[in-house]
Amino acid sequence: MSKKKKLFIVITAVLILCIIAFLVVLFVKIIPEYREREDHKQAVKQYRDAKFAVYERENEEFDDYEVDVAFLGDSLTDMCDVNKYYPEFVTSNRGIGGDTTFDVENRLELSVYDLKPKVIVMLIGANNIESMFDNYENLLKGFKQNLPQTKIVLCSLSAMGGELWGSRNQIACYNNVRIKKYAAEYGYEFVDLFTPLFNEKTGEVYDGLTIDGGHFTHEGYLLVVEQIKPVLKRLLNV
Repeated sequence: MSKKKKLFIVITAVLILCIIAFLVVLFVKIIPEYREREDHKQAVKQYRDAKFAVYERENEEFDDYEVDVAFLGDSLTDMCDVNKYYPEFVTSNRGIGGDTTFDVENRLELSVYDLKPKVIVMLIGANNIESMFDNYENLLKGFKQNLPQTKIVLCSLSAMGGELWGSRNQIACYNNVRIKKYAAEYGYEFVDLFTPLFNEKTGEVYDGLTIDGGHFTHEGYLLVVEQIKPVLKRLLNV
């Protein structure tokens, strides 16, 4: 057998092995991961659509300014049983897990403009902590323009912990300074959630206040409510 033929056979064998390896990766890893991502996207869409349907029904049920407080935000709001923690107020939960400041901006009309609550409590930014100020002020301007009679409460980012969230505390501190500054500029209320949640000795959120370093336990929500409720009582004269 000539050297050229042997070389051809070797190259062909290598190519075949590469194709087989690619097909294995394709069918074992790439396609399942793609399907998983698509399933996740579909599940998220279905969840958001269901939330929007609830918002539409509530917006039709309530007349302007019948709702005392609308809570606007991401999963930290979405997972909060507002009826349980704020029983003295007529409340509406307008939080959606996974939302960024951009997601909230895109749904302001349905979430709060059409509802016209007396007060909005907004806690948002953890899911896009490094880009949240690219449009954060748009939210504030939107409130001014579309809800001039509504009182706005801006919550700071909360303290975090663990491998996933713990490294973000320094950024959160910096961002909270800007949130507080915006609140002063626009005449909005500011509530500091970071300080009471933050353990200076460990540099992370206090133990027992979150389930994963980011999302609150019942004890965590109690502490958060403790910071927010006095402000609501003052704004609503309760």
